Amino acid sequence: MNTRSGDTRSDIVRALANMPAALFLSWSDTKARYKRSMLGPFWLTLGTAIGVGGLGFVWSTLFKMDKAQFIPLLTVGLILWGFIAGIITESSQVFIQNAQLIRNVQLPMFFHPLKLILRHLINLAHNAVVIVIVFLIYPPEWHWSACLALPAFLLTVLNLSWMSLFIGMFAARYRDTETAIANFMPLLFFMSPVLFKAEQLGVGSWVIWVNPFSYFITAVRDPLLGHTSPWFVWPVLLGMTVIGWLVTLWLFHARRTRIPYWI
Repeated sequence: MNTRSGDTRSDIVRALANMPAALFLSWSDTKARYKRSMLGPFWLTLGTAIGVGGLGFVWSTLFKMDKAQFIPLLTVGLILWGFIAGIITESSQVFIQNAQLIRNVQLPMFFHPLKLILRHLINLAHNAVVIVIVFLIYPPEWHWSACLALPAFLLTVLNLSWMSLFIGMFAARYRDTETAIANFMPLLFFMSPVLFKAEQLGVGSWVIWVNPFSYFITAVRDPLLGHTSPWFVWPVLLGMTVIGWLVTLWLFHARRTRIPYWI
């Protein structure tokens, strides 16, 4: 039992020690997708800018909302949702797509979810340019609480890390997981405060808070826009981080050696 526990801890530690290699491979994957293109990975930025600009002006007019308030809210919400949804969706294939590598190269299992997270962080860094531009056009009301955006984002990444590992293991064992996630993500999009703030729903806002992704978006976006998040967001976010990692590490400890056989 102690050996297996040590192997589990060693897997996480060795994966983190190999972070430079994971970052290099993530950046190489990103560049490979845009090989021979003029803008390279900045096509991500351009696509996001077009989407935010078009949707922002159309929906703000349709819903008769102030563009200076709606467009920054929409921009941060859409970019954060793209980051979250990309990791969750691809996590269902994180071990399956690396089956040959897992069977033939001695790499820590957590290396593969780590590489996935880093690749989406690179994509997010490109899209963050759009947030900067929008904030220059529509400056938010800066408040001291803006400093909370960084720890909120770090907690979001930590949560997405255990989710990626958990989903990856579950999907390796049960292949229907990928289809289930693909079907549920559009529903979760409309249950997330991407296009609005949860309090706008009034008494029906409880539906939004059933969705864990709502806490990620709210905790990061509210400080950036000069708002204060509801009091319960941070305790829930911290609780998800601790409980999620404890459950995932327990499962990883018990099933890590079976992953190569499942895939």
